[in-house]
Amino acid sequence: MSQGKGEDRLGDARFFERAGPFTLAELAEAAGATVPVGAADLTLTGVAPLQSAGPADISFLHNRKYAEALSATAAGAVIVAAAFVDKVPAGTAALIAADPHAAWARIAAKFHPLPACVPGRHPSAVIDPTARVDETAEIGPLVVIGPRVVIGPGCRIGASAVISAGVVMGRDCRIGALASLTHCLLGDRVYVYPGARIGQDGFGFAITAQGFLTVPQLGRVILQDDVEIGANSTIDRGAAQDTVIGTGTRIDNLVQIGHNTQIGQFCAMAGQSGTAGSTVLEDFVQIGAQAGLGGHLRVGAKARIGPQAGVMSDVDAGLDVIGSPAMPVKEFFRNVAVLRRLARKGPQG
Repeated sequence: MSQGKGEDRLGDARFFERAGPFTLAELAEAAGATVPVGAADLTLTGVAPLQSAGPADISFLHNRKYAEALSATAAGAVIVAAAFVDKVPAGTAALIAADPHAAWARIAAKFHPLPACVPGRHPSAVIDPTARVDETAEIGPLVVIGPRVVIGPGCRIGASAVISAGVVMGRDCRIGALASLTHCLLGDRVYVYPGARIGQDGFGFAITAQGFLTVPQLGRVILQDDVEIGANSTIDRGAAQDTVIGTGTRIDNLVQIGHNTQIGQFCAMAGQSGTAGSTVLEDFVQIGAQAGLGGHLRVGAKARIGPQAGVMSDVDAGLDVIGSPAMPVKEFFRNVAVLRRLARKGPQG
């Protein structure tokens, strides 16, 4: 299928808002970067990868393995660390940043801002009369908003989302299509992606001689400011205490958070990972894809859990672990080396 002239450009206008053009000085101010002498008035219209950028585009380099592409780029400007300035070709302005990736994020967001909230309520939305919905909020088609819900200024609720009784959200939250929220309180600028389920019963039951006895789940989910919850992720409400996701934490798609889990600030959990109930993650913890954490564990601040790790005991602050059962990275690879040596020797008589 032909895309049409210009439709293969980064930031396809069919899907992404566009702003600009901007001078290099304006972009540098937004990114906290340094403008090269004589290039402040250079006008740029978009962002693009090094390989396809043209004279009106700005690109970036944050990984040295793409240095060859930097040397060959036709971009009008490129964001680089000071160590790579000498690799920037003649005719391309070097915008110097301490963290080129962060600078790129800020500049890309300037060219492609999030769509503005469009205040109003779709006529098909069902809103309980006791709900308090700010007049600046955008309520999409077939949305259901239950009793005593509070929706703050600038919030956007996507099509067919269900906001159940008593839910409270701060300002500028975005709730994706078909998401459901119950028994939860949201701070400001929380983004719940499509299909996510927030606040349902946790997996809690007592085992009796007659079978399972459901334990009432009487806690809530607290999503603090600037939290993002990926598509089709599930966060159980607490049983005897709240499930809490700390400020700035990012949860990927298809992640499961068990009841009573306490996640600190600025943590990150990659897709298909999960925690059992009552796990505690301190601040800045990172968890790789498909990693699983048992219940009632504590993971110290800035620890990193590798992909597919099986965590069955506490992890010290700052420690990197991998494997199942999870162990420190150096220990894991020592064990792998021993097994390889044994395999090469073959069976012993």
